[in-house]
Amino acid sequence: MKALILVGGLGTRLRPLTLSVPKPLVEFANKPMILHQIEALKAIGVTEVILAINYQPELMLNLKEFEKKLEIKITFSQETEPLGTAGPLALARDKLIDDSGEPFFVLNSDVISEYPLKQMVDFHKAHGGEASIMVTKVDEPSKYGVVVMEESTGKVERFVEKPKTFVGNKINAGIYLLNPSVIDRIELRPTSIEKEVFPKIAADNKLYAIVLPGFWMDIGQPRDYIAGLRLYLDSLRKKSSTKLATGPHIVGKCFGG
Repeated sequence: MKALILVGGLGTRLRPLTLSVPKPLVEFANKPMILHQIEALKAIGVTEVILAINYQPELMLNLKEFEKKLEIKITFSQETEPLGTAGPLALARDKLIDDSGEPFFVLNSDVISEYPLKQMVDFHKAHGGEASIMVTKVDEPSKYGVVVMEESTGKVERFVEKPKTFVGNKINAGIYLLNPSVIDRIELRPTSIEKEVFPKIAADNKLYAIVLPGFWMDIGQPRDYIAGLRLYLDSLRKKSSTKLATGPHIVGKCFGG
């Protein structure tokens, strides 16, 4: 199984952290933020991660050194011009598609979450559609593009950009699982997967959404980076507490005098 991570952005919103390194290499909880994603992909059986690079490619190529440590193949697809969020898939077509016909993951590099990727694979296989997107619930949906979906099946009906009246509270979380056929829908040009590709798949009744459990944050700007770090550390604390509560207990014997 393969994955493509979109890492071509300039990272201007995250300055000053991105003045010296590309956004995916910014330290997050003591390691480059992109390593959190690569490790999560490795954990569920992904064997190759393709990085769609554009900005400061000479620095991004340094990620190759993690290949042996993480025991996962890391390759690169370099853009000569910014291709948006869909164009990189067309550019990396030959790297993504093989004889297996397996679906592949696509992730935005500035998303941090608990990465429930195994659940997403199971969901994708069960619904039999062409594409799955992960969505997350927000308190103020009027600030985002809202995903309107059937609650029982997860089938996506439509997208509503910054709705003035309430139509739902779920937004695109930037984590996708796509069949190879999706690439046939994408031209090799600057293209938006959110605005140009997904609405067409939804119109064909082949797009499904799964609600992301746990925390999620787009850490593309300083205040969200700090909020995301707090959520991440809180998640680690809860997991640690759960392990302590459910772990093996040593039962001692009390001997009376």
